[in-house]
Amino acid sequence: MAENPAYPVGLRLTGRRVVVLGGGQVAQRRLPALIAAGADIHLVSPSATPSVEAMADAGELTWTRRSYQTGDLAEAWYALIATGDTEANTRASAEAEANRVWCVRSDDADAATAWTPATGHSEGVTVAVLTTNAKGRDPRHTAAIRDAVVEGLRDGTLVAPHHRTRTPGVALVGGGPGDPDLITVRGRRLLAEADVVIADRLGPRDLLAELPPHVEVIDAAKIPYGRFMAQEAINNALIEHAKQGKAVVRLKGGDPYVYGRGMEEVQALAEAGISCTVVPGISSSISVPSAAGIPVTHRGVAHDFTVVSGHIAPDDERSLVDWAALAKLRGTLVILMGVDKIGAIARTLMENGKAADTPVAVVQEGTTAAQRRVDATLATVAETVRAEDVKPPAVIVIGEVVNVGSGLPGNAGPGRPE
Repeated sequence: MAENPAYPVGLRLTGRRVVVLGGGQVAQRRLPALIAAGADIHLVSPSATPSVEAMADAGELTWTRRSYQTGDLAEAWYALIATGDTEANTRASAEAEANRVWCVRSDDADAATAWTPATGHSEGVTVAVLTTNAKGRDPRHTAAIRDAVVEGLRDGTLVAPHHRTRTPGVALVGGGPGDPDLITVRGRRLLAEADVVIADRLGPRDLLAELPPHVEVIDAAKIPYGRFMAQEAINNALIEHAKQGKAVVRLKGGDPYVYGRGMEEVQALAEAGISCTVVPGISSSISVPSAAGIPVTHRGVAHDFTVVSGHIAPDDERSLVDWAALAKLRGTLVILMGVDKIGAIARTLMENGKAADTPVAVVQEGTTAAQRRVDATLATVAETVRAEDVKPPAVIVIGEVVNVGSGLPGNAGPGRPE
């Protein structure tokens, strides 16, 4: 006769007594979920891993530092038995049975009254997977199913339509430096749920091809400006589509708040009464150097890094950058949007004391298939950029960190002199 399958149920443990026997690796994996559930956790164990001990020190659980004793499960709603003592586990399991406490055993699932499913979470949804065939239980297979479902929900490849009314609004999504795999899972999911996507030129363009046919994709560079400034026209487009009840994604390169004018768009939407969600993205200021083999900080070399916009020349009265102060810093200087101004920037830094032989790397189209890295010094970078015909977008890194990874495998990208 086939064994009856387990009955799946979600336990609401907020404020309820949960007993965990054993402070080892099993407890370390299971405790965070119990803490997140708001359980009143009592750990009984003579020792614990450093991570479990830290949870106790933080007041997330109560730790009794001894081995299991009969009566420890009194008034518990749920028990996790995970000690290395089989005899103690058996006695605790019997106590749980006698007191009608749902009990999970890490050493013998068949002797337990409950099983822990493989669980994952995505935007308010918990996915729990149990193997129904006791004889064929394969935790790795169960976890793989869980992972596939959760990943599909997160990246939008597994779309579950919303049948309740959706609140229209705008999401400002940082798309990262260019590689479509470097967008956040939340950003990718919001893209999959969008009705309208207003995209920047520097956003991860490959993701747009994956959108369903009904999604309207608008190139922000091609929005007719008329009597409006470019940014004002983009703001108006966001507001117009959101007021039509559509879910709008503003897909931006890098992070919305790192030279992305994200706050200007948030302010315009707020004034129009439109709800807005901001999804951070990986900034090219750190990701592009990393992709080119350059750590922006390194022990004994650079303890700080400064990110600067180079779109305005140092001698321009509109510049808000204190270039003289930057020349005196010993750390790493990362310049965005500075390719056409690099000559003036380098000259200003040297005039204010920066050594002419300071290493410089210019990384064009970072993280994409077209990435290339060109190395120079502060004295030669302007001529090198011209000779190598470096075009935007490119990230410029100035400092000793440029040479830290020299010679390591994978650090010599296309275009880098050997």
